[in-house]
Amino acid sequence: MAETEAAAGASLVAAVLEAAQGSSGRLEKEGLGGRISRLSDRVEELKDEVCNMINQRYVEFLPSMQNAQDLESEAEELSSSIEQLKSMIETEVQQDLDVAIAEFTELRQQLERDSLVLSVLKQLQEIDSALKQFSALLPEKKYVSAACHLSKAQRHLKMMESRRGFELKILKALHIELVAQTQNILGVLGEEWKQLAVWKLPQSKETGSLESALQTELHLRKTVPGEDSGVGSSATSVLQGLAILGELNYRFKIFGQLLLNYVLKPLISHPSLQSLLEEQSDAVVLRLESVGTQLGHPSPTEVFPKLKLVLEVLHKHLLAVPLDRCAGDESDTRPVLAEVLGEVIWKELSDCLTRDCLVHSIPSSSSKLGQYVEVIKATEEFEQALKDMRFLKEDSTDLLTYARNVNRHFADKKCQDVVVTARHLMMSEIHNTVKVTPESSVGLPELPGRAAGDQSCALVAPEVLPIQAGDLEAKTRLSQHTLSFPACCISESVQKLMALAYQTLEEASAGTDHSAQLFYLVRHIFCLFWDVVPMYHKENLQKLPQLAAIHHNNCMYIAHHLLTLGHQFQGCLSGLPCDGAATFVDLVPIFRRLGTECFLAQMRAQKGELLERLSSARNFSTVDDEDSYAAANKAVRQVLHQLKRLGKIWQGILPVNVYCKAMGTLLNTALAEIISRILALEDISAENADRLFALCQMMVEEGPQVFVPLPEEKHNRPFQEEVPLYVPKWMMFKELMLVLQANLQEIMDRWADSKGPLAAEFSPSEVKNLIRALFQNTERRAAALAKIK
Repeated sequence: MAETEAAAGASLVAAVLEAAQGSSGRLEKEGLGGRISRLSDRVEELKDEVCNMINQRYVEFLPSMQNAQDLESEAEELSSSIEQLKSMIETEVQQDLDVAIAEFTELRQQLERDSLVLSVLKQLQEIDSALKQFSALLPEKKYVSAACHLSKAQRHLKMMESRRGFELKILKALHIELVAQTQNILGVLGEEWKQLAVWKLPQSKETGSLESALQTELHLRKTVPGEDSGVGSSATSVLQGLAILGELNYRFKIFGQLLLNYVLKPLISHPSLQSLLEEQSDAVVLRLESVGTQLGHPSPTEVFPKLKLVLEVLHKHLLAVPLDRCAGDESDTRPVLAEVLGEVIWKELSDCLTRDCLVHSIPSSSSKLGQYVEVIKATEEFEQALKDMRFLKEDSTDLLTYARNVNRHFADKKCQDVVVTARHLMMSEIHNTVKVTPESSVGLPELPGRAAGDQSCALVAPEVLPIQAGDLEAKTRLSQHTLSFPACCISESVQKLMALAYQTLEEASAGTDHSAQLFYLVRHIFCLFWDVVPMYHKENLQKLPQLAAIHHNNCMYIAHHLLTLGHQFQGCLSGLPCDGAATFVDLVPIFRRLGTECFLAQMRAQKGELLERLSSARNFSTVDDEDSYAAANKAVRQVLHQLKRLGKIWQGILPVNVYCKAMGTLLNTALAEIISRILALEDISAENADRLFALCQMMVEEGPQVFVPLPEEKHNRPFQEEVPLYVPKWMMFKELMLVLQANLQEIMDRWADSKGPLAAEFSPSEVKNLIRALFQNTERRAAALAKIK
């Protein structure tokens, strides 16, 4: 039985292999499938037999060794046959599949090539047809249709040129032809456009001036002159043709720039200009004329109607037609002509309106902000009119947004105007002065009055404490000028600068959203002062003592007002977002130091000149010689002349106390130098002593004459009598003069055992040196020297 089954299996495999190796070399799908199915069935049968055999051997323990070997041999043969069949199937079937795929791919590529050629031929036919239509329509002046056909041909050609690896010589020829025809129609449309919108411009190339604007004319025609309007050569067809060909923006840029430079911008900049329209049979003429005054900046309520009239004329006679869409071009969505021109000119026009019109209409005072509602309304109506004519898009609100934000612009403008004014004042001439006295003060602006129950915006007054009757009479009253700024001269520009600060703080006290901005602006002005003035006037402040004195007064004047400036507005500015109360006290030391340093630098310069003049006195050592005495006398007179000259320069400018201290310091410098030089002499003859006394006498007699702080001579007497208060070396100098003319006993009497007036001014060593220089070495001199301790 096993042998029979093995033979049957072998014959089945042989049959399958024989079928696979037929003369045709190909496996038929139905026969192969049947044979494989039978082979599978036999394999299943063999599987069952193997399972039975295993069961009998290992479960039922039947002695069937021979059957097992036969089944094993049969299984090996079947397995070998299956592997051989599988290998042949894979080889033959794969070859057949490769051949079939190759044949199918070749057929598909052939079909694609044929389709592509057919498509190219169809597009070439479309281009040729479009060019024929274009050539027929152009002479008839049907510019819109002609432009559409030309645009269609351009699209087809671009599509053909975009195919990679597909090149035809005919494409180059078509491209050249399309370029030539495009230039042809653009040239025709350009000439037509020049005749439809004719500009008559001034010979001068200067734009924006009143003269050039008055010489400008714009002629707008609906049809080309000399042509029948029925032919179609109208402004609408010309502009639509330019739009289809993508040339409209370029033409409108040129037209829009001329319109801006010669019509719209002059109407904004010159208040006297008005637009004038003249209706003719075939055209409308737009020109400008000057009416009224040319002063000031035009108001937006005056400018908007002028611009609106010009744009209405353009809209009515040129732009009020939507652009047609070419047939078959669904993606071609074209705006109206007015939108195209609006996009070209609106950015520059709105900037000009803002810069030259709206900016100047911002009120300079917060009290006038309520009147700005008219400007906002006029701006809204102007923008809406432009949107109705389609010059503007519906979401465009540039001008209206600017106008409605008037509060911020008011604060910005106020800040800019104040800073510009302040810088101008700081760079003004310092020597233009005004006299200030304790009675005079900056004109304090009237602050807002108190409302019922509101005490926040009023000048803060010190609280009056209750006092008993009669207490006030028992107290010593202060002078009405206590803590007042002393009488002196300050720059007129500084007085105006201080008034500007008060006015700006008054604006801040109005309680607007920008009060803090205005408050810090005032602080910025004062910070700007110490940056600008010392640097801008540096050379004059160093060279001219008069300007140095005025600058000193200016700084002290500003510091004096800064002490109470914040306090005066404390109630109105208490809500500012700053650290603590609104105050300027922190700036006071800076201004005092600024004025003091400048004046001290001038004092050092004057001291240097005094010492330089005294250096030519040859140390006062040989004044018995005529030349030496003449040099010393000249040096002393130059010193006195310099002091008197400074006195005249500073007279009435510096406050009295500052003047006296300054002149006293300079005179003291001269006296100290003379004293030190005389003390340094080792030998003083009697003749030298007399001449030195004469020189010192000149200083004592004329020195007090430099103390003339007031123009009235009689009022200067008290200051001249109080010289020792301002000149520390004055008494020492007078004691020196006494020593030069005294004998030895008189000197000892003034020494008075270190208790006399001489001992109060000179040290023992200095007195001994003077005695040694003035007197010969005798026992009497030695005794006197011994008593000086």
